[in-house]
Amino acid sequence: MRLLKTCLFLCALLMLFSCSDDDSFTTSRGNLLTFSTDTVSLDTVFSNVPTVTKTFWAFNRSGDGIRCTNIRLDHGNQTGYRVNVDGTYLGPTNGYQINAVEIRNKDSIRVFVELTSTQTFEDNPKLLEDDLVFTLESGVVQRVNLRAFSWDALQYNHVEIKKDSIIMSQKPIIIYGGIVVDSLATLTIGAGTTLYFHNDAGIDVYGKLICDGAPNANVVLRGDRIDRMFDYLPYDNVSGQWKGIHIHESSYDNVISYTDIHSTFDGIVIDSCDVERMTLSLVSSTVHNCQGYGVLANHCQSQITNCQITNTLNDCLFVEGGRMTVNNTTLAQFYPFDANRGVALRFSARQYPLDSFTCLNTLVTGYADDEMMGEPSDTAAFNYHFNHCIIRTPAITNEDSVNFVGVVYEDIEDTTMYGRKHFVLVDHAQQRYDFHLDSISAAIDKADVNTSLPLDRDGVMRDAAPDVGCFERIKIDSNNKQP
Repeated sequence: MRLLKTCLFLCALLMLFSCSDDDSFTTSRGNLLTFSTDTVSLDTVFSNVPTVTKTFWAFNRSGDGIRCTNIRLDHGNQTGYRVNVDGTYLGPTNGYQINAVEIRNKDSIRVFVELTSTQTFEDNPKLLEDDLVFTLESGVVQRVNLRAFSWDALQYNHVEIKKDSIIMSQKPIIIYGGIVVDSLATLTIGAGTTLYFHNDAGIDVYGKLICDGAPNANVVLRGDRIDRMFDYLPYDNVSGQWKGIHIHESSYDNVISYTDIHSTFDGIVIDSCDVERMTLSLVSSTVHNCQGYGVLANHCQSQITNCQITNTLNDCLFVEGGRMTVNNTTLAQFYPFDANRGVALRFSARQYPLDSFTCLNTLVTGYADDEMMGEPSDTAAFNYHFNHCIIRTPAITNEDSVNFVGVVYEDIEDTTMYGRKHFVLVDHAQQRYDFHLDSISAAIDKADVNTSLPLDRDGVMRDAAPDVGCFERIKIDSNNKQP
């Protein structure tokens, strides 16, 4: 019995000392908090648009308890930052601060940070900073910097174009709910204009769309997320950020030139229409990183010249019947987010007759051994012709030599590089790509001088021995000068 009492006394004593250690708080200036980061960066944000939430931790690894007499936003409500400290919002009711926060030894608190910045009334992004100030009971002041670049943007909701209109601005334009172009109207998007589409938005064209970019001032159509999914991965490099362009049955004579369309669901979808009229001329443009199709042309008349159409979950280019001409275009299928991807090029007569499909001076490549699929029909026309193209597909037999003239078939036995050896950069791990031609590409000097276009996708003059694809590689002569 005496032994039991002694054991109980010792246990109670140990518990007392343990509680005493845990509950003690120091005023030593040598005991400090440790933060998971010294700077919370929200990258570039649009003014008046709430950001995503970033978090960080404040750890107490000092060996004793630390009491914060005050945690506050240095500039109060002047910068637009919103902070929640361990479940307490630093808002107007508490003067944007919290008092008497205890962090026991080996414990931590979590801090949440958001921002809605006001307009800066400047054309370029402006640095917006604040500090979250931790004042310890010892009198030591510790700070975590909050920083972002705030960018004024024009915001439009559910845009309806009912008469001929021009959108042109050096400031970013955010589109919510999409743009609808009426059947009797033409929408022109001027050179150097960037439209940022929210995830529910796209362009529905019943009338006419003109994207009038220039080599040094492309029209850019993209998603409105300008932050990052991961440190290495901006949302701008993630597919499916917005809906893309839908050209409806009533729409003809659309021209999209020097335009960068990327990170969409479908890049461009064209509905079935009258094949006697031109529906779309896609000129010197890029359609990249789509969660659906790059370009889906259903039974229409269209042409694609000097374009880059790359990295799509479904096919990069799918021509379903109709009439299509493709010249000096790069079709490359390196979609990184799903191994069950489509091909670089598919042309078909299964739903509509393929009156004509002409493909000139075009590079068709990707990861797969066969990046081109032709789908004939037993009853409908299936007319196609390839001339001076490079295609990653098994070599076509001599029986079809009429439809394949001057074609180079990639060596699919060389699987170490797949089709990547054509290009300056294909980095699927970091989602970084540059589809300009590498010096070892078989596409160099292989285009037909008689049918190749005079300028490339960048507006660069092609030389006397032009290259296959949308980009002309700039050659250097023996004197290290451009020819």
